[in-house]
Amino acid sequence: MSAECIFCKIVAHEIPADIVHASDHVVAFRDLEPKAPVHILIIPKEHISSMADLKEKNAHMLAEVFTAASHLAKAEGIEDTGWRVVSNVGADAGQGVFHLHFHLLGGRPMGWPPG
Repeated sequence: MSAECIFCKIVAHEIPADIVHASDHVVAFRDLEPKAPVHILIIPKEHISSMADLKEKNAHMLAEVFTAASHLAKAEGIEDTGWRVVSNVGADAGQGVFHLHFHLLGGRPMGWPPG
């Protein structure tokens, strides 16, 4: 856990968040500045800076992330209309919080490429 990391503070319940899912290794909460009608952040409880820092030992946690994404898409009613999972790596890719996180986005049509 990083003392300065806002996501670590959410995991530690030091700051409030609208948590919609929690397991032993993963927490999911609504984004404060949503870019779609459904915009949920899914994070590991362990502080990992980005996908670039993943190790083999993180495989179980990643399985939990994507299982949570599928479950949440169903719960949010976007399972049949489509949804996207995105993780940015580094400032040039748009990563603003340097704690690994995945954006679950849905509830509106999305173009490709993004942006």
